[in-house]
Amino acid sequence: MKVELEADKCVASGQCVVAAMEVFDQDDDGIAVLLAERPGAEHLDSVREAVAVCPAAAIRLVEK
Repeated sequence: MKVELEADKCVASGQCVVAAMEVFDQDDDGIAVLLAERPGAEHLDSVREAVAVCPAAAIRLVEK
């Protein structure tokens, strides 16, 4: 799986970090930062949750 983040769409809610702190962080302005573009299978559920709860729809999960 590959995670895609459109940081310019981010509204700094931090929901992605709450859902998947091992994959996302926030910069000093609260904008999401992707820590792992291809996280392990053990993070699949938390990344799916982050995608679902992102209020700006700035995160996509591409499963290949």
